[in-house]
Amino acid sequence: ERQTRFVGLHFFNPVPVMKLVEVVRTILTDEQVYESAVEFGRRLGKGPVRAGDRSGFIVNRLLVPYLLDAIRALEEGVGSIVDIDNGMKLGCGHPMGPLTLLDFVGLDTTYYIAEIMFEEFRERRFAPPPLLKRMVKAGLYGRKTGRGFYNYADPKKPAPMSLV
Repeated sequence: ERQTRFVGLHFFNPVPVMKLVEVVRTILTDEQVYESAVEFGRRLGKGPVRAGDRSGFIVNRLLVPYLLDAIRALEEGVGSIVDIDNGMKLGCGHPMGPLTLLDFVGLDTTYYIAEIMFEEFRERRFAPPPLLKRMVKAGLYGRKTGRGFYNYADPKKPAPMSLV
């Protein structure tokens, strides 16, 4: 009954460090309510971006296919875990490689997000690769379980796993 006052705020982990918040409106959200939410994001010290109410919003809509393609590249033998990560860090200036980022986000979380996005868009780029599914079924979720694309037995020196 108060749909005109509904707004979503999508924060990024770790929340105290990441400056982005996606401010999401529905098709019924009142413009003044929406702009108030954008301003609220600014007052929190975040850099708000306006996003439509679609699966993935802005960042995950672009990020998830990139991450899934990194897994596909590994599956297809394009490069090793370390080389894929280093290629994107050194070649694109990313602070961490895609497979390290997947371990940080959580492979289970990524799988869940990809499934939702694939269900909505029915595009191959959102389909979880077989390796991701096998890893999640095996309980390899990344940092939270101590193993993912890397083994975190020594968190200061993660070692690449033998997966393919």
